[in-house]
Formats: sequence, C-alpha cells, structure tokens
Amino acid sequence: MTKSKFVVTEAQSGLRLDRYLALNMPGISRSTIQRLIRDAQVTMGPRVITRPSLRVRSNQIVSCELPKEKTLTAKTIKLDVLYEDDSIVVVNKQPGLVVHPGAGQNETTLVEGLLVDRDLPIEDDPMRPGIVHRLDKDTSGAMVVAKTAEAMRLLKEQFAARAVDKLYVARVEGIVTEEEGMIDAPIGRDPANPRRMAINPQGRSAQSEFRVLHRSDSSTFLMVRLRTGRTHQIRIHMRYIGHTVIGDTLYGRGDGRLMLHAWRLGFTHPQRGEYVSFTSPLPSEFSLPDEIRLDEAAGALQS
Repeated sequence: MTKSKFVVTEAQSGLRLDRYLALNMPGISRSTIQRLIRDAQVTMGPRVITRPSLRVRSNQIVSCELPKEKTLTAKTIKLDVLYEDDSIVVVNKQPGLVVHPGAGQNETTLVEGLLVDRDLPIEDDPMRPGIVHRLDKDTSGAMVVAKTAEAMRLLKEQFAARAVDKLYVARVEGIVTEEEGMIDAPIGRDPANPRRMAINPQGRSAQSEFRVLHRSDSSTFLMVRLRTGRTHQIRIHMRYIGHTVIGDTLYGRGDGRLMLHAWRLGFTHPQRGEYVSFTSPLPSEFSLPDEIRLDEAAGALQS
C-alpha cells in the first residue's frame, strides 16, 4: 500500500471527508474513496475514520492508505453454477472463497473464476465487475452476478430497495428458546476496532427475522431472512442475542467452517421481468433431521 497525506486548508474546512479526498486525489473516483473510508483505510490525526460524511476542519492531517494497484486475471477455479443465461449467473459459492479483490487480499477470487468464460460489466470499480452483492469469504451459498450493464443496474436497484428475498440457514451456539423472532438493531463500525462491525446506535438500520429449524443439545439451527443487507449482519445479530454463529472466528471463539449458508435467493429477473428464485443445497456439515422441511419454514417466515 501507499499512503497519501494532506493538511486541511482553511478554504476546505467544513467539506465532507469523501469530498475533500476526491478534490485532493483527482485520479480516484468518489465512490472508491467512500469504499476506502468504510474499509478503515483513512485516518484524521490518530483516529481511523469510517464515515464518509464526517466534516474536515482546518489544520487536520488526513491520511489515506491506497491499496497497491491490482489487475484482474481470469483464473480457472472450481465453480458450482446453479443457473446462467445471457444476463445473470447464479453460483453456489464455496466457503473460503473471496468474492472480489480487496485491500490486503491476494487470494484467487470468485470474480476471477467467472472471467474465464464470461465478460462481466464494469461500473465504477474495475475490481468488482458484475458484483451487485456479496457473501463473506467463509459463508457459502447462492449469489447472483450480473453479466450485462443493464442487469447490473436493475439488480443493484432491487438490492437497494430491499426487494430481494435472502434466506440463510445458520447453526448457532446454545439453545434459542423462542420459536421465531425479529432482531432490529443498527449495525456500524466497532468503535474499539474499526475493521470489525458491531451493534452501534449511530449505525445503519438492520433487521433479521429468524425461525428455529431444530435444536440439539448445545446448538440451534435457524432459518434467517434478511430484511436489510449490512456487512456481517447475521453474525453480528446472532452474537447480539447471545447465540454466536458456530465457526465464527471473528466474532466468536469458534474454529472449523462458519456455519452460515445462503440457502435461497429470489429477485425479479432483470431481462424477463418475472420473479425467479434459486436454492443452494445445504452442505453436508448442515445435517438436519429428515423431517425438517426448509420450504415450510421459509413459508412461515414469509407469512
């Protein structure tokens, strides 16, 4: 990484941080700068700042860590394609696979695997062609990628409008006593560690609805519907109610795989205009009794 450092002048005092950096770093788009800020790559004095809207003041020292310039290279990796047509590809992402290149990340990514046989549209970030949402590295399951600029635009609009149905299966620590519930708690950067997320009153609204699928001696299987789409939302909300997702090494004490799987994804097809839904089979680690019917649980959550 390279670091750029600036001292705020009197004339620029009062500007939003993202606007200030965009003026002083003309070769980088404002959306990229906003992403760098949210990824904790910007400091004001000794403090890491993660809010693009924060106002700068004269004589403050603003530093920005710029990731080393990267290029995308098509690489052959094992991909499980659930569905594909001219405008979208839906994959069953395996755990351990990063979706796209990012700061401090040099592993082969899902995007690079997709580029072997496809052209993917680029919007504002050349490192994220076709990406309209993402799954955490250690989360498995259904994910849609756009293959045309129009599909990318329409899918992004649906995610922004919360018009996409996102259903997950999670195995969490302990026994969840309620049969179902709604967790409504805002999520933002953790003040103690800006590279993690936390329940934060100053954060963004976040709602997760859950229903118990099965209880064992020391854990509970849940179906979770995301009403919003915040970074690490299910992991943060489960920890908040005292039932950390099993295998969560970032927010818990677990080892092994993260027991979180994006089971079903539904949205309006960007080309055909009709509702479509794609289901990713549960991995073998999610061993549920045969009598558990996921479709019934999904219907109960929807009602």
